[in-house]
Amino acid sequence: MSIPPGVYRVEIAWAAGPYEFFGEHFDGVECAATRLCISDDPVVGWETGLGADEDIDQLQPDHEPRFFSDANVGCFADAGAWTTLSAPFHTFVDGIPAPRDTEQLDDGCERVRNESQQADLVTFGAESGGVVWLGRTEAGDVAAIVVTSGMAGAKA
Repeated sequence: MSIPPGVYRVEIAWAAGPYEFFGEHFDGVECAATRLCISDDPVVGWETGLGADEDIDQLQPDHEPRFFSDANVGCFADAGAWTTLSAPFHTFVDGIPAPRDTEQLDDGCERVRNESQQADLVTFGAESGGVVWLGRTEAGDVAAIVVTSGMAGAKA
């Protein structure tokens, strides 16, 4: 799937509520899902997004392809500029991520810009176990991509 070059809106759905972690109680706010809005056309159906090496025919019945992340971070990025845009996240000093020259956004996300390629990468919270959903228009075009954050059974 290819998305035409352009500027697209990113929306984040937040979930807030108390939780317990190792016996301690906290009030928390977490990213529940992130949506890349490609078109304002209405979405008439949703389908599971697959990775480049996944085949729908190889999935077991009633199993959704989930992604796994050891850093609990996802991103939307220009694929043509991927190597340059993702480089700051692959730099380590003594096994520790090196400080990176990124723009901190108000919602806790980061943005990397590459002016020469006119491309951006925007990060968002995405815990392991999430699912990627493609929202299609009446014409079959992708109008939105939604990434749930580690919530089994979450629907777009």
